[in-house]
Amino acid sequence: MAATTPALGADLVIAMPNWPSGQAAANILKVAVAKEFGLEAEVQERGTLNAFVGLEDGSVDINPEVWRPNLDDLIRRYVDEKGAVVLTGRGTAAWQGLCATEAAAKLGIKDIADLSDTTKTAALDTDGDGRGEVWIGAPTWVSTGIERVRANSYGYAENVSLVEAEEDVAMAAVDAAVATDRPMVFYCYTPHHVFELHEITRLTEPAYDAAKWKIAPADDPLWVSKSSAPVAWGPAEFYIAYSTGFAQKRPAVAKFLEQVDFSTEEVTQMTYALQVERKAPLAYAEEWVKNHEARVDGWASQ
Repeated sequence: MAATTPALGADLVIAMPNWPSGQAAANILKVAVAKEFGLEAEVQERGTLNAFVGLEDGSVDINPEVWRPNLDDLIRRYVDEKGAVVLTGRGTAAWQGLCATEAAAKLGIKDIADLSDTTKTAALDTDGDGRGEVWIGAPTWVSTGIERVRANSYGYAENVSLVEAEEDVAMAAVDAAVATDRPMVFYCYTPHHVFELHEITRLTEPAYDAAKWKIAPADDPLWVSKSSAPVAWGPAEFYIAYSTGFAQKRPAVAKFLEQVDFSTEEVTQMTYALQVERKAPLAYAEEWVKNHEARVDGWASQ
């Protein structure tokens, strides 16, 4: 129960994703809400689905980073149909797809079709089984399932191993690959610090086509096998979400959340601070709010 209910004395709960920008944003909101409203927020690490369930049942008040189109099925269910969740009107632009290290690009892996060429993907093999590996995301991410769908749809899942691992493990592998000039292909997204650290090539793909992007509902246990997506991801963005009940209880805080406007550059800085500089999320958030005090005050006064 302690993991799913607010700590004694907490006024609200903020769900924290398991990726750096979401961790930074959750704690920035915690510090900012305390500064502007005198409210104590508890930050709880929760998976995406768990966070949406919490927003509906009242055990969660705020989710700091909800991605579209990744979570469109959950948004349809909890925002559009149930009316239990509200997405803020301000989104942050993003991009996602597959990337190659400089060594992989030099071997000719620059387009998604190159992953179907076994003479090229053999160079991605690190465990000696003859099959290259491609990191497609963390086990709990919806995007990871979609990347598996895309691999099946393009056909390269037949000759590479699709690896699921936590992001910090994968980014350490990217760092090691670059340091040793070893080719590597991995799921990537922006805003993200990896583009600041390394020479990274985004794999080109057929343009997004809504008619070909057919992702089954995520609550279907067979949704991956029932889906098809042989095209690039469509335009992406992410938003803060809050529960409808919380907005009724704390309308001033809900109005405040509607004004929060992190830029893509700032989100990149967040991931860099947490992943590269190894700053603790809360300590980073306290520093961030102090350095942006007038701006945070402005969010509360609009």
